[in-house]
Amino acid sequence: MTEQSSVARAFVDRPTPITAATVQQKTSGMPFQRYVPFGTVDLPDRTWPSKVITQAPRWLSTDLRDGNQALIDPMSPARKRKMFDLLVKLGYKEIEVGFPSSGATDFNFVRSLIEEGAIPEDVTISVLTQAREDLIERTVESLKGAPRATVHLYNATSPMFRRVVFKASKDEIKAIATDGTRLVMEYAEKILGDETVFGYEYSPEIFIDTELDYALEVCEAVMDVWQPGEGREIILNLPTTVERSTPNVYADKIEWMSRNLSRREFVCVSAHPHNDRGTGVASAELAVMAGADRVEGCLFGQGERTGNLDLVNVGMNLFSQGVDPMIDFSDIDEIRRTAEYCNQMPVPERHPYAGDLVFTSFSGSHQDAIKKGFDALEADAAAAGVPVGEYTWGVPYLPIDPKDVGRSYEAVIRVNSQSGKGGIAYVLKNDHKLDLPRRMQIEFSKIIQAKTDAEGGEVTPADIWSVFQDEYLPTPANPWGRISLSGSRSLTTEDGRDALTTEAVVDGTPVTLTGTGNGPVSAFVHALASIGVDVRVLDYAEHALSEGGDAQAAAYVECAVGEKVLWGVGIDGNTVLASLKALVSAVNRAAQRD
Repeated sequence: MTEQSSVARAFVDRPTPITAATVQQKTSGMPFQRYVPFGTVDLPDRTWPSKVITQAPRWLSTDLRDGNQALIDPMSPARKRKMFDLLVKLGYKEIEVGFPSSGATDFNFVRSLIEEGAIPEDVTISVLTQAREDLIERTVESLKGAPRATVHLYNATSPMFRRVVFKASKDEIKAIATDGTRLVMEYAEKILGDETVFGYEYSPEIFIDTELDYALEVCEAVMDVWQPGEGREIILNLPTTVERSTPNVYADKIEWMSRNLSRREFVCVSAHPHNDRGTGVASAELAVMAGADRVEGCLFGQGERTGNLDLVNVGMNLFSQGVDPMIDFSDIDEIRRTAEYCNQMPVPERHPYAGDLVFTSFSGSHQDAIKKGFDALEADAAAAGVPVGEYTWGVPYLPIDPKDVGRSYEAVIRVNSQSGKGGIAYVLKNDHKLDLPRRMQIEFSKIIQAKTDAEGGEVTPADIWSVFQDEYLPTPANPWGRISLSGSRSLTTEDGRDALTTEAVVDGTPVTLTGTGNGPVSAFVHALASIGVDVRVLDYAEHALSEGGDAQAAAYVECAVGEKVLWGVGIDGNTVLASLKALVSAVNRAAQRD
């Protein structure tokens, strides 16, 4: 038996291996028996699991209605207008702007949009109403003069609402929907002129809990009144008013309805997920795969309880898959700032695509992978002969290019006690164009790690640069070290070697150092030996920091100075002087450690 197999056998023979049987979780003690599992849909030939979303759905923003009604401090008219203007600017073509029959505030806001000409010709505003005649009349009145408008009527259809809230039969609930639809048509005919392109949306509220055959029956009855046909669409909003099922069940319900609706080609099936289970985005995406034509939600998921569907999240998910969301998210921070102002509620730091930290890595291994990813991306783009901004995106841990949503790379990597060499090296390269050799990255990361261990918290890019300068690059304000250079000149000897003369200050005294070697660096090593400095060059790298006649160069030298192995860095417009400064940097660092 080999030594390796003996080791393996020792592990196999351990008496208590970790398995599912040995990891025993205890019951929670919570009263889970009070809750009933949500039912499934009998749809064995479902098609949505194999579908791929290849184009954006229609979008409806309900920030000004569903989102606004959930605010602690509902929007003032000024905040509402700012939100409306933002939605228009982003490219939303269907916007639910309020509940005009709820009071003067919403009614007056709708009127202001119309009377001030704030609604572009290609934007359809939508208003919500319950199925009561006085409310319907008031709602339609609010739309007089609008270029394009939709009345959205709803009534709850689920068994619990029929039994507990309305105490009404199925036929009575269906009559509420059909009578309400008829009243909307009558008042639209009476109040709205030919200048308004008028549409209708009906919602069997609590659709997710409504029996599918009954939801279909109610929708068909409503369509019989509205009579959808060529050029006369009806929107059927099928909401997860309270999200209670896994997303696949919602998708099954959407596919079942989409298959069984008559006049389907004249119906816009609109998905309206909420986020009570935290899967609103998944519900929307699967609903589109299952046949939904439109998605309703709010920016950043604003809404009651856990919120409405997050329109930004779904749109950016499409973008990340190479699908045009048809909405402009290229300045995500401005969108977030405006939404925060209008809603008076913050967008969390970890919110997908928009939070302050969503493109940020603190982990050292993540940072190292990101840095290598950026390096590879640049190299691949250069090899393909195209700008990096046009090359196919692919960087570890970053699903999209932060620059595509208006973010800089400055916040991609932030350094704390969990960070490693890759993150620190990334900051120096991104902010100061310094591309540290790998072994130097390791050396400097230990210096930063000591700082974070001693002080705790995050180390900012400015902190990193300050520590780097203090460690490797003496400045006029901090002229540390035994040796500083004033200048140098070299000649080629008859035997082809370099003869170097360097003006320097050593321990406060101006001196002239001379030496010869097979290059300027070798010659300077020889010159340093004349003042008792024992230094050997182990590794060397250099690169330009910029382009043009005044370009700076950076040189990195790994040296054995006595028994110490240290890196030095030099920056100068002259590549030779940059190399000599790097040698001096290493020598001075060694002297500091004596």
